[in-house]
Amino acid sequence: MSTSAPPSNRFERRRAETRRALVRAARQILAESGDASASIQAIAERADVGFGSFYNHFDSKAELFEAAVVDALEEFGQAFDECLAGIDDPAELVAAGFRLSARMADSHPELTQVLRRRGLGHIHSDNGLARRALRDLQVGIASGRFTAMDPVVALSALGGARLSLVELRLARPEVDGDEAAVNLAEMVLRMLGLSAEDAHEVARRPLPNLSEQHT
Repeated sequence: MSTSAPPSNRFERRRAETRRALVRAARQILAESGDASASIQAIAERADVGFGSFYNHFDSKAELFEAAVVDALEEFGQAFDECLAGIDDPAELVAAGFRLSARMADSHPELTQVLRRRGLGHIHSDNGLARRALRDLQVGIASGRFTAMDPVVALSALGGARLSLVELRLARPEVDGDEAAVNLAEMVLRMLGLSAEDAHEVARRPLPNLSEQHT
């Protein structure tokens, strides 16, 4: 009895692989230069797919690059989920998110560059880091861990601070990224309503090694 996949399954698998290759190529371009003006031909060549394959998956380059950003930010978020599984304190999750973002510059440079160049437009998106950060804020507010506030406004503050930290980490490599992340996490926790003593302690709790958790 044949064990080969049905033709329709093989077709769908090849189609999915082609789409992944195009998204991967777009991510690489964004990470390297942030330039979304690359020609479709150049993108297809980098992805090692035929030119005509592009329009089987995307209507425009803008749609492809948007998909590439969403894909990168979702991978970023999944890496955090794996690393921080088991932590229930929303304050610790917020602090760890800042600290891991700084470390991602070394462990996941492509993802970090995409976040740096395109993250601002996704602070309030329904995927990636934004969805997870909003969840942690809502849990913290509902439980009384954080001061009662509009979680969407708080997300704006957290997202902007995180992007600024990533920029600092990449633009000023002489600055101690871990120390800067801890200090910024402590400031953000105080903004969210933790006492100075509590914020200081939470921001310095042991942090899992992201590079070992997500390989």
